Amino acid sequence: MAKMRVLLAYSGGLDTSIIIPWLKENYDCDVVCVAGDVGQGEELEPLHEKAKKTGAEKLYIADLKKEFVEDFIWPTLQCGAVYENKYLLGTSFARPLIAKRLVEIAHMENCTAICHGCTGKGNDQVRFELTIKAFDPHMKIIAPWRIWDIKSREDAIDYAKARGIDVPVTKKRPYSMDKNIWHLSHEGGELEYPELEMPKHVPLVCTLPEDAPDEPEYVTVDFEKGVPVAINGEKMDAVALLEKANEIAARNGVGIVDMVENRLVGMKSRGVYETPGGTLLYAAHNNLEEITLDKETQHYKQQVALKFADLVYNGQWYTPLREALSAFVTSTQQNVTGTSKLKLYKGNCFGAGVTAKCSLYMEKIATFGDSEDLYSHHDSEGFINLFGLPLKVQALALEEAQKQDK
Repeated sequence: MAKMRVLLAYSGGLDTSIIIPWLKENYDCDVVCVAGDVGQGEELEPLHEKAKKTGAEKLYIADLKKEFVEDFIWPTLQCGAVYENKYLLGTSFARPLIAKRLVEIAHMENCTAICHGCTGKGNDQVRFELTIKAFDPHMKIIAPWRIWDIKSREDAIDYAKARGIDVPVTKKRPYSMDKNIWHLSHEGGELEYPELEMPKHVPLVCTLPEDAPDEPEYVTVDFEKGVPVAINGEKMDAVALLEKANEIAARNGVGIVDMVENRLVGMKSRGVYETPGGTLLYAAHNNLEEITLDKETQHYKQQVALKFADLVYNGQWYTPLREALSAFVTSTQQNVTGTSKLKLYKGNCFGAGVTAKCSLYMEKIATFGDSEDLYSHHDSEGFINLFGLPLKVQALALEEAQKQDK
């Protein structure tokens, strides 16, 4: 009989490096690896040799950058979705895209199982597996961290050394990191103690705010229907634009978040997230929406953003509700076209001006000067009488009830 074929989501990091020999030792199977390129910014070609050296049959490198930015990042930016007021969902929306590609290649390679290196305590196991179920409900899933005897990253490092596997982690810097074009996350090590300040050596992308330039930097972002299309007047494709935004924001110390979040699996965990370009673009987009969305739409969209963030965080990208919410968001963005100017200074991102083709801000109405042709001060009296009628009726009813009690 032909050997079982297993497709492994491969990054070349600690966990997936030791999973290849572990799979072969425990399942006597052939292993096909897939590395999703979502803009890690590192050379992935050497992973071919590394994967084969540790026992893999072959490695696919899937270039997902353009799809990631256009089909996942931009819709989430348009929505304004932020998890628990801080997290810009960098890892969350990358996993469903990678998992979809895993299923596609598993079918090409006649694999009957997909393996991932997510821990049993994390969110990523859910994100990967929900997507796999959505695209192939019959696919077997292997999750070593829920099976093997390895209990810690230190154990994993020892396992790798015993088999002569080079891994990019040491016991001196034991952080679990995830990087893509949108962010870099850090977990583990000293960060597991929330009473301690984030060590200064943790950020690898963003300049520390205190070390950022002493002069502010101004930047403009042009949007078309809620999608960023140019920075400082220069039009770029989606990937290049995000890379430029990252470069500008990072050097000004913008985008470092240190938070304790509520994981989907029920525990709290601490993470440090570096999202420089994302922080800049969210601020620019929000400024533009302030003058292009009416009050009712803007306020309801804020409620939608909370639910959207939960869905993304929970790995529910490929669900009818997420798609329906995205349709609503797309509708709200029809007039979100214009230019947002920001002032970046030592970790801060201030609005510094905004213009829009279809701005709802009209100076001749908002001014404290004469605007009788569009708004009469006298009209407010009738409005207040009607708006306050329920309160007036309630007060009168209470007054009458008190009289009767006497």
